[in-house]
Amino acid sequence: MSGQTAQAVTENTVAASRDYEVIVIGAGVAGIYQIKRLADLGVKATVLEANGDLGGTWYNNRYPGARFDSESFTYGYSFSKELLDEWHWSEQYSPQPETLRYLNYVTEKFGLREYMQFGCRVSAMVFNENTDTWTVSLEDGRELTTHFVITAVGILSTPTLPKFEGMDSFKGTAFHPFYWPHEPFDLTGKRVAVIGTGATAIQFIPEIAKIASDLTVFQRRPNWAAPLNNGPISEEEMASIRARYDEIFATCDRTPGGFEHEPDRRGYHDVTPEERLELWDRLYASSGFAIWLRNFVEIFTDEEANEDFSAYVANRIRQRVNDPVVAEKLIPTDHGFGIQRVPLETNYFETYNRDNVELVDSAETPIQCITPTGLKTSDREFEFDVIIYATGFDSFTGAFDRIDIRGLGGRKLRDKWAAGPITYLGVMINDMPNFAMLAGPQTAATNFPRGAELAVNWTTELLEYMWANKLSRFNANEDAEQVWLEHVKEMYQGLLMRKAKSWITGYNSNIEGHEYGKTRYNIYTGGGPKYLRTLKQVTEKDYDGVTLS
Repeated sequence: MSGQTAQAVTENTVAASRDYEVIVIGAGVAGIYQIKRLADLGVKATVLEANGDLGGTWYNNRYPGARFDSESFTYGYSFSKELLDEWHWSEQYSPQPETLRYLNYVTEKFGLREYMQFGCRVSAMVFNENTDTWTVSLEDGRELTTHFVITAVGILSTPTLPKFEGMDSFKGTAFHPFYWPHEPFDLTGKRVAVIGTGATAIQFIPEIAKIASDLTVFQRRPNWAAPLNNGPISEEEMASIRARYDEIFATCDRTPGGFEHEPDRRGYHDVTPEERLELWDRLYASSGFAIWLRNFVEIFTDEEANEDFSAYVANRIRQRVNDPVVAEKLIPTDHGFGIQRVPLETNYFETYNRDNVELVDSAETPIQCITPTGLKTSDREFEFDVIIYATGFDSFTGAFDRIDIRGLGGRKLRDKWAAGPITYLGVMINDMPNFAMLAGPQTAATNFPRGAELAVNWTTELLEYMWANKLSRFNANEDAEQVWLEHVKEMYQGLLMRKAKSWITGYNSNIEGHEYGKTRYNIYTGGGPKYLRTLKQVTEKDYDGVTLS
């Protein structure tokens, strides 16, 4: 038997002994599309989902007010014209129940549920370099083997709780909004505390205020927020949207953020103050991210422009809040508008005009402990029936840190990423062969499904290339990984965002193991079009920066 024939026999034997050719981890937006691509190719593949059903973030986040901040019609999948023709989005910004129905509709339409396994939380992944096989261990004790692993774990899937003394002593109901009860949960007439005023809390605070007897919001740092200005989509409007889907997705492809919103190309300093005010008034009355992404480019890069626009939004907040002392507490002073992701809101600021709502400044009077009946700050004690810890997520890398991932030589991903993610193109990691990430850290920060489809298509084409050429392993080169990391860092330098204390930069004090005040380069800020060009260049050069063997 020739050496080549012996090698082929060995490879076929190894392949036959594996449980799967590809395992996808996560059945959210990215994972659903990835298994669709693999199923179309006839690949032996499965999706492992930790939750009881599909949907990812839209399965978990069931708090009142949960909805898109992307336009619904730019959030849905673009891969099927038939799907685009069939689905009617009911609102400009779809609420969580409708979005979950949509993802289930897609899954049933294309027969994808048979490839999914639920209640399967991955605890460990170990690579066998002799057989190019990953062994994936589940918390239920099972072990599965696969040639390739593709993660679709989401960037905001690992909630973080504060570490207040006495949290276990509270006799009422307490939870993170990520774990909002799936069964009906009525807050009518309840005394409710909300700790945190990030994007999630900004969505549900106005809804809870309508029914709670008392709502107390504990704010450590205020967030800028702008009106969502949501509304229904009529049959006629939906027909118009369907007719221009090609145009919509083409616009998303050419804009930095993957939305329909394109920046105002006039120079900020070339227009009069009156012209700026006219634009800002128009954008403030517009819907979605228009106020952020249709604005002057300089608000992201120029201190003066950003200060001027921040002052404009601050005045808008003052106009909406009756108590001038409360209004000032709701206006950020440590960062300008738009240098971190902007929460969109519906009557958030007006909520503080209600008699049953109180804002507590946790920077002035810190929370000292949770008590059996509520909580205690440095100057008061409060009694509550419910405490909601809206304290954010261990973003980008948190879901990976939960899994003990070991690649070549037993090297741990957790150790490699201790000071922040290091990747090649946000898709691969050196010494972690045959492991790809969808919407992982250091990919372009875009409208999520647009970036997810791009990542799925590129990753699937890489696997097709390997199968066609009878290749068994891909591994990002260390030098290429370092070049990418330096490029990611370079892209931060021209942006005011680099100074933000946000989950995007990882400049955070409430995540264990993250060094406070040190930037983690979590995203690629060069924009979607530039990122896509880079991926195409790598492909055209036979996967430059990747060792294929």
